[in-house]
Amino acid sequence: MIRGSCLCGTVRWHYAGALDLMTHCHCSMCRKAHGAPFATYVMGPRAPFAWDAGEDAIVARESSPGFVRSFCRHCGSVLPNTHLGERLAMPAGVLDDDPGIRPTAHIFVADKAPWDTITDDLPQHPYYPGANAPAVAVTRPPPSRDGRLRGGCLCGAVRYVMDGGFEAVHNCHCSRCRKARAAAHTTNGFTALERLEYTAGAELVATYRVPAARFFAQAFCTACGSGLPRHDPGRGIVIVPLGSLDDDPGRGADDHIFVASQAPWFTISDPLPRFPDRP
Repeated sequence: MIRGSCLCGTVRWHYAGALDLMTHCHCSMCRKAHGAPFATYVMGPRAPFAWDAGEDAIVARESSPGFVRSFCRHCGSVLPNTHLGERLAMPAGVLDDDPGIRPTAHIFVADKAPWDTITDDLPQHPYYPGANAPAVAVTRPPPSRDGRLRGGCLCGAVRYVMDGGFEAVHNCHCSRCRKARAAAHTTNGFTALERLEYTAGAELVATYRVPAARFFAQAFCTACGSGLPRHDPGRGIVIVPLGSLDDDPGRGADDHIFVASQAPWFTISDPLPRFPDRP
């Protein structure tokens, strides 16, 4: 039995069958929805899946024609896609148990984030291998003319701009980040509080705070669930999930942190420094 749950624990489910596919998706829509460099999904037959709690907390939204994404309205965690007919797709980052399967490929690498580098030996496919339908066309804004970094959520309701670059960027493997963004890890940039401002949809940004955490919280769009920048006035910083960016920040992560909590199904293959917890 494979169990899963959102960050706040309201939504829970189990899968009593065998999964048959696991891939890392680099499409821009997954990147936005998860606020992460890529999203890792496991797939299998729909029949062995069942919700255990919190169905009334699930928000479902069609992100492209015929494709529905879901998230927890309380904490923003991306949830399993149960709208695929006889098939099911679950984001691996919200699983509580080892799924017993490992990634077999990278897909949609033609859409990969410019700041993320693939360093493992898995096959790389520009789009979805074997699919007859063309990839969904995504309209991207032209390059920034004033040098400021722009970003926002998947549905486009929330927008922000940022002056200057990041003081630090970490790939975080802690269980909270993995649950929050339902991904192998987050890639978060840190900058001064006054450098980032929301230009649209600020009223749609919700923040979920983990009760036992000193600092950790997650900001997300209440319309689509996308991970978004979080202002932390107490520390004078903004934490920005790089997956929410529209522009290339010109740099990637400095290191991997909290690798003691690394997902059992993900292997770090790059030469960046690794720290068991915070550096």
